[in-house]
Amino acid sequence: MHTSKIIAVTLILLAFGAGVYLGKGSEGTTIITNSNSGASYSGGFENNKQQGGSTKKSAVSQRTRQGQTHIVNAGDSIMAAVKTAKPGDTIQVMPGSYHETVYIDKDDIRIIGVIKQSQRATMDGKGVLNDAILYSGNNIVVENLLITQYKGNGIMGQAGNNFEIRNNIIVDTGIYGIFPQLGQNGIVEHNVVSGIEDAAIYVGMSDNIHVAHNVVFDSVAGIEIENSRHAIVENNYVYNNTGGILAFITPGLPIKTTFDVIIRNNFITNNNTANFGAPGSTVAGIPAGTGILVMAADEVIIEDNIITGNKTAGIIITDHENAPNTTIDPGADSIPDKIMLLNNLMSNNGYDTLDEVKALMLTEFKQGDPDIIQVGSSRDSCIINRHRYVTVGVNSWAECEFTNTAAIDSYILDEPVAARVISGSEKGKIAYLGVCAGCHTYTGRMIGPPVQIIQALYMDDPQGVADYINSPTKKRDDYPEMPPQNYLDPETRLAVAKYMLQVKS
Repeated sequence: MHTSKIIAVTLILLAFGAGVYLGKGSEGTTIITNSNSGASYSGGFENNKQQGGSTKKSAVSQRTRQGQTHIVNAGDSIMAAVKTAKPGDTIQVMPGSYHETVYIDKDDIRIIGVIKQSQRATMDGKGVLNDAILYSGNNIVVENLLITQYKGNGIMGQAGNNFEIRNNIIVDTGIYGIFPQLGQNGIVEHNVVSGIEDAAIYVGMSDNIHVAHNVVFDSVAGIEIENSRHAIVENNYVYNNTGGILAFITPGLPIKTTFDVIIRNNFITNNNTANFGAPGSTVAGIPAGTGILVMAADEVIIEDNIITGNKTAGIIITDHENAPNTTIDPGADSIPDKIMLLNNLMSNNGYDTLDEVKALMLTEFKQGDPDIIQVGSSRDSCIINRHRYVTVGVNSWAECEFTNTAAIDSYILDEPVAARVISGSEKGKIAYLGVCAGCHTYTGRMIGPPVQIIQALYMDDPQGVADYINSPTKKRDDYPEMPPQNYLDPETRLAVAKYMLQVKS
């Protein structure tokens, strides 16, 4: 046998032996931390320390007076009722089929589908319309609808605060199912969402959010908390997606942070669907078989989830430098700090993991199917009961000083936040943050082309951008067609065009 072959075999045997030895741990008694006792997490949103509230409380202001109720029957228009409605009114939509886009730019409007003998009001885009419901008003409630066959979004919030989206069934609505963007104080609960090309439930650049009791499946991403803060994701059933639950920072967006996210008590299983996201986009980089993905986000607690059958790994934690399809944003901290892993039931994960993961495990002389993978850097992170899992990259993590998050019920505020008031000088900025940033980052690829490319193409022609916003045409085969934003008035379209052409990050 050649000397080189002898050395190679020896190294393999040493690696195998070291892996077996390390897998046994010390000869002493295993330390088992009971999550039902011990200290509760004392961090998080300041308001929570005084509230001791319930996840059942409302995000929307309680009405001081009862508004009018408008009845929409099959064959009528929901949008016509919205135009007639005044703040405080309720729109009841009777069972039937409705082929339209509804835009709500008023405050305190409730759209309630009436369910009769299991029949729902069905908003059907028929594969032609882009969006079902867009709202920019505050104190909006949308519930009990069936939404299907739209090309862009099922329900999208555009800078509206205090919202409640619940009890809807959303199937095959293009890029996003439920997408609150740039909102504060909102609840997304008891929805069933499937067949989405990006994220079934996507919380973007928002604060004080509660995502609970939803069923999401057959999508690229199940639930995303992106560039958002003070969010709780709990009691959801997330299965048959490419990736189950994500908390991350997308580089190039105006808001640069994601922190204070609690992911607990979810069923996250069999998220092995092949990735069918737009090629080159951030979401297209999610490896099939990912249970939970944390990318560059800080202060993320993962607790008491059942995570099973995800072929790449149960939990993946990565920085931007090691994540696919991401650019580096100098304004964003690319390292995930203070990731806190408490008790989670993990089984049958990592059984068909990536070759890169196998190579990473060899650097720690590890074997087996990985439950938890940490790639790149992470600061001040911790884990309890690490002996239960096959891990790589977390050997240096501390033991957490707390065992549960029982002291935190909700990040929904005790009192709804004030309605957002947009002055004339802020129209362009708010429209950019609430609408454009949902698909365009400054430098990298999201859904649409980067803002830098738009700036290079149009330079000193804001009217050209405004005209394109109103009536876009497909220019690139490698990007999806942009939906028209013609519900924005001409003044707002020009204002956002001017803002987009001068923004720097």
